[in-house]
Amino acid sequence: MAQTIRRGGKGVRRSTATRKARTKVASARKQTGNMVDQAMRWLPVSDDTLHRLMIMAIVGTVMAVAIAVAAMVGVPAMVEQHIAVLSGEIGFRVKRVEVRGVNRMNELAIYEKVLGQRDQVMSRLDLAALRNDLLALSWVKDARVSRQLPDTLVVDVVERTAHAVLRNGGHFDLIDETGHELETVPPSRARGMLTLTGKGAETKVPALDVLLDAAPALRTQVAEAEWVGNRRWNLTFKTRQELALPEGDDESAAALVSFARMDGVDRLLGGKVTAFDMRVPDRIYLRVPGHGELIVAQAKAAALARATHAAGADGPATHAAQHAASTPHAASTPHSTPTAHD
Repeated sequence: MAQTIRRGGKGVRRSTATRKARTKVASARKQTGNMVDQAMRWLPVSDDTLHRLMIMAIVGTVMAVAIAVAAMVGVPAMVEQHIAVLSGEIGFRVKRVEVRGVNRMNELAIYEKVLGQRDQVMSRLDLAALRNDLLALSWVKDARVSRQLPDTLVVDVVERTAHAVLRNGGHFDLIDETGHELETVPPSRARGMLTLTGKGAETKVPALDVLLDAAPALRTQVAEAEWVGNRRWNLTFKTRQELALPEGDDESAAALVSFARMDGVDRLLGGKVTAFDMRVPDRIYLRVPGHGELIVAQAKAAALARATHAAGADGPATHAAQHAASTPHAASTPHSTPTAHD
């Protein structure tokens, strides 16, 4: 019987090496499978849940890529344009504007800002830009713009409050509690409001409020406040009497409290004194109209009496000197001179 001998087959060594390699591969696969299985057992999810999560991740990735490609070719812009056209055709356009919260300012200023949005499609309104335009108005402290479908634009305004009047020459400007300028008004409209003068006074409104709060009994009596030399205040009361305060927040507050205490005891406001100067610590200077002439008249009468007495005269001149000395109030034109009171 003939026997076929094949040449070129694997030798014993090669067969042995192949078997060893297969054994190693099987062992590695078995070990890896055990590790993966063990890691899967550690996860607090079931196999079905993990499978669904993987599918969702794949789908999400595909959708993100699709959206990115669509954005690159301008598909969202075309879709938005198409939606805007359809919205306008079915009536979603701005036809009415409703303004709320306006009491003091001119409401027409609001409509001038908003009317540019008329006949625009609701979906294409830039509400943030419109709000910024409204905040640029001097009277508007805050604003909110909203859509009220199908065709109404609602504007809610928070107004600033007129707190005082800033007088600059012949101009009167309303300002709020922060010193923000609101509008220029005629003198008749500024009457009765606290009036501020002096360079930079509008920047000191909060500090002035703190100062006046130190003496609440005097706050309603203050008609004007002058910021002097960018360092201190002169207050003018409704009685037209003036009080000069020292520099420094604490020093001026202490002086105002001291003045309020003295006014409560001696009724300084409404009296003959026209000006009070408290710039020197622990001291107040008073200005009384005509007091200087009174002192001068008294001095002259006393000098005349002494001269007449020295000359030994006993005639009409002596009687005149004595009369002048006994009536020193017969002074000439009133004049203001300061006197000191500790």
